[in-house]
Amino acid sequence: MSVKKAVITAAGKGSRMKYITSVLPKALLPLFRSEDSKIVMRPIIDLILDSLKDAGIEKFCLVVGKHGKLLMDYLFERGVTFVFQPEPKGFGDAVVRAEDFSNNDPFIVHADDGVLTGGYKEAISLFDQINPDAVLLLRKVNNPKRYGIVTVTEKGEFMGHRLFRITEAEEKPSNPKSNIAISAVYVFSPKIFSALKSVKVPEGGELELTYGIEKLIENGGEVYGILLERETWLNVGDPVSYYQALMKTFTSSTSS
Repeated sequence: MSVKKAVITAAGKGSRMKYITSVLPKALLPLFRSEDSKIVMRPIIDLILDSLKDAGIEKFCLVVGKHGKLLMDYLFERGVTFVFQPEPKGFGDAVVRAEDFSNNDPFIVHADDGVLTGGYKEAISLFDQINPDAVLLLRKVNNPKRYGIVTVTEKGEFMGHRLFRITEAEEKPSNPKSNIAISAVYVFSPKIFSALKSVKVPEGGELELTYGIEKLIENGGEVYGILLERETWLNVGDPVSYYQALMKTFTSSTSS
């Protein structure tokens, strides 16, 4: 079954951008884009939706929190399904809330604080071809302690990218086993829901999506990754990254 659904998580507080995200959701932060030979600014949620639509996604679900009204108003007439995460209990908890939307179909998960410049079609094509439990889009990072990190076995190439079988996934490890990080874009079979719900979260802790991925692997599931080396994750989640994303999109818009 081809992947036609996407879940976008947009319930986080955006604490690293707290002055602006106290009044404006992260998903509405603008980036530059060229349209009709003009430079315009569009909310990052538009770039996310357009990238997913270009990859064949037809149905969208946004997981929103207490401060999601502006985002809901912005997307109200676009046929988007909204589900609620009343308290910010983690990325994995947000995904679990979209189980009814999945309705036992495979789906993409996408965070609201960034967008990739490519890789979406490759991830969906790989999932369609080999029918694993998950496909992750990966990138090498300089500071692996800040990310979900994977241990891998190389499996050749797929559509011009290095292909890996994921053997372990860790969230922000104190002693990273690699510098290969998970970009916040994933393709999942519905098995991710039972994996996430089986995770025992410490009292007061959050249910991270990485924990569910590791549980899939522990249960014998097949998780694959595509390494993105030419593509960029345009991140609006913290001031420095947002500045860099603005510069990259402005430069791209002026050169196109």
